[in-house]
Amino acid sequence: MSDRYFETRFTGDPRREVLWRTLVQYYFQSQIARDHCVLELGAGYGHFINNVSAARRIAQDRWPEFSKYLDSGVESHVGSVDDLSFLDDNSVDFAFASNLFEHVPQEAFASVLAQLRRKLKPGGTITVLQPNFYYAYRDYFDDYTHTTVYSHVSICDFLEANSYEVLTCKPRFLPLTLKSRLKVSPFLIRMYLLSPLKPLGKQMLVRARPIPETH
Repeated sequence: MSDRYFETRFTGDPRREVLWRTLVQYYFQSQIARDHCVLELGAGYGHFINNVSAARRIAQDRWPEFSKYLDSGVESHVGSVDDLSFLDDNSVDFAFASNLFEHVPQEAFASVLAQLRRKLKPGGTITVLQPNFYYAYRDYFDDYTHTTVYSHVSICDFLEANSYEVLTCKPRFLPLTLKSRLKVSPFLIRMYLLSPLKPLGKQMLVRARPIPETH
């Protein structure tokens, strides 16, 4: 993915801050304790990690400009997602990736999972939010950087094949993009999270943890 992607396809949008601030407040923060270490992979503009409350916050992205969008308390690392050598073993409680693994080869995703087995603390988890091909097949390749396809079935199978236990799988967690017909407001986002009906829901959310090795 070239840096031009952030100037063309994925430009800054103030509605994205409204979305993530609300998602963190009403969904993700309840899974994160004040003494946790939170890692965001492919952080982009930093909307998720900036809104999280945690003892330590770390953001990674290969885009050299991303660090300037992070709050002063967020540690940044510029580099490839499949090189987590900058992290100490047993240091991360909550790893998060939004709209990332559809952009990288499956081998890179497997490498991330293998490395996270060492980097996550006991009980630590990874949460993945991204397009669900099962529902978004018409739009999936409108983004020219999408290279790998996952549905809610295949990504859970992939996690399990890489020795992770799936804790949560929500096939229709959010609409695909901010360009949908739904207005972006804290109230409507919260109602969407609470509703059993998910109009235009084409993004899935999966949370998993490593299965302990047996000797």
